Amino acid sequence: MTIVLIAALLYLLATGLLIRGLTAGASAPPRGWLVPAVTAEVLHAGYHVLVALNTVGGPDMHFFAALSLVGLGMALLTTLVGARGRMAALGVVAFPLAAILLVIYHSYGHAPSKALGWQLATHAWLALLSYATLSIAALLAMMLWLQERALRQREFRPWLRALPPMADLETLLFRTITVGFSLLTLTLLTGVLFVDNLLAQKLVHKTVLSVLSWIVFGTLLIGRRRYGWRGIKAVHWTLSAMVLLLLAFFGSQFVIELVLKRG
Repeated sequence: MTIVLIAALLYLLATGLLIRGLTAGASAPPRGWLVPAVTAEVLHAGYHVLVALNTVGGPDMHFFAALSLVGLGMALLTTLVGARGRMAALGVVAFPLAAILLVIYHSYGHAPSKALGWQLATHAWLALLSYATLSIAALLAMMLWLQERALRQREFRPWLRALPPMADLETLLFRTITVGFSLLTLTLLTGVLFVDNLLAQKLVHKTVLSVLSWIVFGTLLIGRRRYGWRGIKAVHWTLSAMVLLLLAFFGSQFVIELVLKRG
């Protein structure tokens, strides 16, 4: 419990430092948040490693474990892009979310998974990485929406100056979607190649929703390239695709593991 508590507190400390920097109206949050954030991420990852080392069978990849790993991925990606300056505002959401998911995972308990071959393990890790990347894209889309809304209503709040310029934010949004879309493509391909029986493993609905999300993200990228889609349209398409993706994995896993008790 100690490692979980320390990691959660460090995530919250990094969040507090970011909020203080944003509300102060600085051009970018001071980088004092980096040390607690990186330390929290190391502890977060270390906790999962310790659980895996002490678990019989394969690593825990069940509902709450997967949520915690996605939270860790989002925190790591936030640190990666946020170290450049104004993009650090992502941490105001990503860091406390990672802390909450880690604490919930620890509180819920650990459940060993069946030992996975390298094929299914590759598929699972690609899936988690694509979810984390596209979740960051969803946060960027919400930041873009907040910025556009504030500008339309002429609400020039101090925090607005701490956000990146809209053009830079939009560019990063589509770069993140492109990376996440590529990872999601690999996830679907490895699923087709390595999963033997979709019906027996109750994966049909998950696959259908994932493919629908892939189509929406792909359409958005084509619309951006061919028709110059941007702004609110890009936000709506991004969030719609993300809802489908969340339902594909976490929605179905919630029903299977927690409602039907068939984990």
